[in-house]
Amino acid sequence: MPIATPKQFAAMLESAQEGGYAYPAINCTSITTLNAAFKAFADSKSDGIIQFSTGAGQFASGLNNGDAAYGCIVLAEAAHLLAEQYDVLVALNTDHCQPEKAATFLKPLIEATAARRAKGLNNLFQNHMLDASGLPLEENMTISKEYLKLCVENEIILEVEAGVVGGEEDGASGSEDTPEEHLYTTTEDMVAVHEALAPIGRFTFAATFGNVHGHYKPGAVKLRPDILKDGQAAVMEKYGKEAEFDLVFHGGSGSQLSEIRETLDYGVIKMNIDTDTQYSFTRPIADHMLKNYDGVMMIDGEIGNKKMYDPRGYLKKGEAAMAARIARGCEDLLSVGKSIFGQV
Repeated sequence: MPIATPKQFAAMLESAQEGGYAYPAINCTSITTLNAAFKAFADSKSDGIIQFSTGAGQFASGLNNGDAAYGCIVLAEAAHLLAEQYDVLVALNTDHCQPEKAATFLKPLIEATAARRAKGLNNLFQNHMLDASGLPLEENMTISKEYLKLCVENEIILEVEAGVVGGEEDGASGSEDTPEEHLYTTTEDMVAVHEALAPIGRFTFAATFGNVHGHYKPGAVKLRPDILKDGQAAVMEKYGKEAEFDLVFHGGSGSQLSEIRETLDYGVIKMNIDTDTQYSFTRPIADHMLKNYDGVMMIDGEIGNKKMYDPRGYLKKGEAAMAARIARGCEDLLSVGKSIFGQV
């Protein structure tokens, strides 16, 4: 059962933390993109994380529906079936969910997992993200505690965020006039997050250190990984080694490989990869359309070329290119060859 059980997902996080590597977390929106992620993880012998945003759920639910939770259930159930073909572990996560959407998005998804568990089945999701980073920290922690309790009841790990990730990604955005200091989670904030949530249960933490959503040229994003180092040190000095955060890296496009690798030393065990895989998927499709324009289009009364406009042909090209980009992400994050499938 390659969709990780709660026990297996916890072991994945522990293995990454102890081994100094991280899992690529790939945003998927369709069967095609799910297949790309599974292929990449399997070819790389890397465990990994697949995640769905509210926008992905709306897309998957159909043009006339737009039900984000229902669409994510459809994608997750498909992932459970597709995963049976592979011999690596994959965890399912939801991406940014703002507090105002949580009641109609996170709660139905947690309930869907609870319904599965009542039948003796594996969790539908292993991880959910509540992004209350737009609120003052005290309010953020109040709602985070509420949802962490719901998650703990169903052996789900909650991902939280404090600080603002700049840029925009599928509805998650930092305001253009966000003060620069808010792009960096403070050491005091990191200690406060631990104190608020650790007594309730296990969580992962997206601390911000200058990271920005979107697509940027290499070196354009100015990261400060020392933010993570100092915050981890402060928490562990006060509460011991067992208080070390499982950190999440959002907005990695444009980061130098050396900076990405440095974050692994400070406890990053998950890095979201979305913008780069979107481009990788679309680029060969655009190439196909431009090179085969006369075949794709019925021009001047002609009938075109069915092989050229059959969606399977060009979508497979996108799938292959996306898989290649994910495999590169596994290399960047040092997860290649480190699957714990069959060990837990």
